[in-house]
Amino acid sequence: MRDVAVVGAAMTRFGKYLDRSLKDLTREAVQAALDSAGMDKSLPQVAVVGNAAAGLSTGQECIRAQVVLREMGIEEIPMINTENACASSSTAFHLAWLYVASGMYDVALAVGMEKIYQQDKARMFAAFSAGVDVELVQQIIASLQADLAKKEKEGAPGGEGGGAGKSRSMFMDIYAAGARAHMRKYGTTKEQFAKVAVKNHFFGSLNPHAQYRERYTLEEILNSPLVAEPLTRLMCAPTGDGASAAILVSAEKARQYTTKPVWVRGSALGSGKDMKPGMPGITARVARKAFEMAGMGPEDMDVIEVHDATAPAEIFIYEDLGLCPEGEGGRLIDEGVTELGGRVPVNTSGGLLSKGHPVGATGVAQIYEIFLQLRDEAGERQVQGAKVGLCENGGGMVRGEAAATSVHILSL
Repeated sequence: MRDVAVVGAAMTRFGKYLDRSLKDLTREAVQAALDSAGMDKSLPQVAVVGNAAAGLSTGQECIRAQVVLREMGIEEIPMINTENACASSSTAFHLAWLYVASGMYDVALAVGMEKIYQQDKARMFAAFSAGVDVELVQQIIASLQADLAKKEKEGAPGGEGGGAGKSRSMFMDIYAAGARAHMRKYGTTKEQFAKVAVKNHFFGSLNPHAQYRERYTLEEILNSPLVAEPLTRLMCAPTGDGASAAILVSAEKARQYTTKPVWVRGSALGSGKDMKPGMPGITARVARKAFEMAGMGPEDMDVIEVHDATAPAEIFIYEDLGLCPEGEGGRLIDEGVTELGGRVPVNTSGGLLSKGHPVGATGVAQIYEIFLQLRDEAGERQVQGAKVGLCENGGGMVRGEAAATSVHILSL
């Protein structure tokens, strides 16, 4: 396999854009990535485009890449559409890397894009909730409804349901259940989860591309509206729209475009499996492959972006990546290890909690943050001396484990 470098990357500001189209957002990100590489739009030889929900949110199916890129004059080259839930564009990046590493192409464009925010909230959250085994979920719902009907017939109180309603993604209930289990098993506290949100909103306040740039105190995080115990609203990633793009090239091409290439040292992608007690989860399994490919370990990372769809998820991922032993993620946040100035800052972009989570755009947006950090271009949130960075991005859920997860390791 050949060495592959990222020579350009960009993203839009993530946000809720009722007045902007998927074409408009993607054009902005792709053109900015080309500009950052000093490259004309005629030069990419292949484009891999990640999108999760355009079919359900806008009605555009099948040829999303071709529709969007043709609009800005990128045509004729092979265009591959990747749909892999929240890991859609990190999957696109993995495939773009593979195209260049294999020697098939010298210049590849990886794109993430999403236009999901709309006034019809039920339709919007239906798009999020499609990232599961819908047949299995329907069976579970039918069973719960039958059980409730039986209780009502017998005169027993029905109680309050814990399932997701139309006002939020069902994934919040899944994360909440995982958080409660972690609290019971390891003594992790709600305050430790909230500290993750405090940190990430601080980082987001320093990122001009973040959807939300407010800073919050621990008390404000804890006292924001409850979503599903222990999650409050400010511990959950917002919905939104946006796009991101990266230019990957061979080593020979990299020298033509930049004196500061960011090299892809490891790129791993995996799918979930039926778990047995004591088995490592998908993030740990995929991270191990990426570390082996890079010839590195968690101790070598200077800055990390992870999939913090909720604040507890970040603590789980600390453990899965090997930043600390299992059950000690709460200690890591208490000790400031993942803050700016700590041993390994995590989610300097603001993470999904503050930067936002336009599902299909998230993975390549993580690449963009690490690209900036390694090139010493991250401004006020710059991690001093950062030379190695990691991105972890998960998507979907099947029988209790993420459906897809990717881990990329980048370095100078």
